[in-house]
Amino acid sequence: MNLARPLLPFLLRLLARLPLLFWHGLGAWGGVLLLRFNARYASRLTENLRHSGLATSPDSLAALVRVSAGQLGRGAAEVVPIWFRPYPQVLRLVQACVGWEHVEAAVRSGRGILAMTPHLGCFEIVSLYYASRYPMTVMYRPPRQRWAEALMCAGRARGKITLATADMRGVRLLLAALKRGEAVGILPDQVASKGEGVWADFFGRPAYTPTLPARLAESTGAVVLMMFGERLPHGQGYRVHIQPMPEGALSGDKQVATRTLNATLERLIMQYPDQYLWSYNRYKQPGGVAPPDAG
Repeated sequence: MNLARPLLPFLLRLLARLPLLFWHGLGAWGGVLLLRFNARYASRLTENLRHSGLATSPDSLAALVRVSAGQLGRGAAEVVPIWFRPYPQVLRLVQACVGWEHVEAAVRSGRGILAMTPHLGCFEIVSLYYASRYPMTVMYRPPRQRWAEALMCAGRARGKITLATADMRGVRLLLAALKRGEAVGILPDQVASKGEGVWADFFGRPAYTPTLPARLAESTGAVVLMMFGERLPHGQGYRVHIQPMPEGALSGDKQVATRTLNATLERLIMQYPDQYLWSYNRYKQPGGVAPPDAG
């Protein structure tokens, strides 16, 4: 393994030259296979979609599960061309951007931008596209393997991107970037750690929702923008969408702010339900956190 690791980036750069259509096809095939042979994955995906209320019958649920599995596979496979192609080639995968005027307006205001990219479509492409024009500090959770973190950071930290780990040091980097009038990128639908979230409904079920977006928005006055990369069919690339949240939507009581955040995410996801990461364990109870019905 030690001998293979130095060769891995080189091999991945070679493989990344293959068309995006190949990677999406391979990923879709792998996603369906995983659905068939991994009972835990299939169960979580099916249960999350069932409770979402997006399917109106057993047949429509089964169809949505299959399509979602294919999209999840595409999301896993597309990391290779996105992380390991030369940066200019990655940017050419973006076919259009809807809502860039909201970024320009926020930049002119000098208030900083809280860019929230949920597990919808290709969230990897959004920060890379943004950072081709303006600076962005992106928060991430390091994987357990240090060699994997090195590959991930090399693929993500391009253009005008600065990476910040999901800890207090990373939060300080985010605050500093916002105070400079720059953008920060956060996944708003991750399960928060103990003391960093509150229970708030997400598709009708309590999810331990992070309060960091609301804290950052309220303390800095940043403009809050939802961003996601729509995965286009037939390997055509991506369409970046940027939508503003109402002014002050994340200020005030943290319980109200997290409910508002989740409701905004729900409306966005319902437009592209098959491209959401339904296999993510969004409803788990973090260690040391009381269940939602305690008290």
